[in-house]
Amino acid sequence: MVTQALQINWNAPWWEPVRSLGQPALASWMAGAGVAHALNAFGPAPVSFLPHAALAEGQAYERFIFERRAVPTRDNLHDFLNGLMWLRYPLSKRRMNALQAQEIAVNGVQATRGPVRDAVTVFDENGALLAAPEPLMSALRERRWDELFGPMRPLWEQARLWLLGHAALEKLVSPYKSITAHVLAVPEELRTPEEADEWLADWLSAERLVPKPFVPLPLLGIPGWWAENEEAGFYDDKAVFRPKTVFRPKRAAMTGSAACSAVRQKAL
Repeated sequence: MVTQALQINWNAPWWEPVRSLGQPALASWMAGAGVAHALNAFGPAPVSFLPHAALAEGQAYERFIFERRAVPTRDNLHDFLNGLMWLRYPLSKRRMNALQAQEIAVNGVQATRGPVRDAVTVFDENGALLAAPEPLMSALRERRWDELFGPMRPLWEQARLWLLGHAALEKLVSPYKSITAHVLAVPEELRTPEEADEWLADWLSAERLVPKPFVPLPLLGIPGWWAENEEAGFYDDKAVFRPKTVFRPKRAAMTGSAACSAVRQKAL
């Protein structure tokens, strides 16, 4: 895991919002400090970071964070990146934690998460915010990939994407084509990570998260994010750039006289 952390290419565009915090914190970790200590030393956060042993067996992780204002943290890359998200997007992380804790207080920790906790977890692990012109957002919602990355390619210069999902960032340490974020559209006028953080923290609510309002975006398809997407045929991979599924409700089964009538019509 330490070896993987050393492979982070801080010049890659997806690291830009956390680069100024991440580089010194990683250097501290690599110099011998535990992840919790390294995170505590860099940048303000609404929580402190504790060694993972502080979390008692059977204690709910999200509830612990909410009550103690402290994050149990393992010495691994996943938890290091989660900590960076707390440092860069403190308002949003705190709001997501509060939603998790509220659901646990009402329903307890169950074998499967309820819809609110599931939505928060999906976004916390793999979420991103995208401020972009409406034609681009419309094409993304409809998964019109050929337009999105073809004729609309210049519009990406006007777009800003902030990746909050620490699991997605972990995958991007060793990039591969199918890494996909769950994207939430945000106002186009947002310009900075701080503005995005403030907007998201205010927007988040249980009602807005069910059903999930996210759309999938293969991150390495973003122009300028990966040199390979300049090559012919890059977007032809239908396993990654999948068309939108159209839901067609099943016909209700016919019974009695209606079924007999349908049989007679077919025979005619």
